[in-house]
Amino acid sequence: MGNLRSVEKALEHVGARASIGAAPEDVRAADGLILPGVGAFPRAMERIRATGLDELLAERAAAGTPILGICLGMQLLFERSEELGGADGLGLLPGAVALLEAPGLKVPNIGWAPVRWERESRLTSGIDSETPFYLVHSFVARPSATDVLGTAEYGERFACAVERGNVFGAQFHPEKSSEAGLRLLANFSGICAKAPAAA
Repeated sequence: MGNLRSVEKALEHVGARASIGAAPEDVRAADGLILPGVGAFPRAMERIRATGLDELLAERAAAGTPILGICLGMQLLFERSEELGGADGLGLLPGAVALLEAPGLKVPNIGWAPVRWERESRLTSGIDSETPFYLVHSFVARPSATDVLGTAEYGERFACAVERGNVFGAQFHPEKSSEAGLRLLANFSGICAKAPAAA
């Protein structure tokens, strides 16, 4: 659901070999996985479960395969969301997804915002400590404090990037975020290249 081709093109631009697919053999053969997404959380989870992708992602995450969720894809990594009455997520990261608290501001939040890195990471190597990325969202993840990698502000300061072991998430769109976004995708590609081979 969403921005598959634009993510694929951005990865190719930074020299990664990327392909779109959810077939079990493709998912198991990949050195790394990106879960992009736009739209509503409950509908996306319905589609993921219908294809068995939830079990495949859990299997690959447990095996140490690098996984990057983008936009809705980041939110899906969490245990649940309150969107449209609520739904369970993939549960690869602890925490829930809730409505962005932005009193007096227009929601969804659409546009560029400075992202502040809260700690060092392989994912953000070579990117300034505070740099703009492009966001489009109404909901935000509420992760464990130790999983927060980057934050941005719109009404509230919220987690817009997360990392726990081999699982990463970006609420912003790196594929639409100019040079910094391309650098982040190149870094993720490098993490995938160094990951242990699938058994």
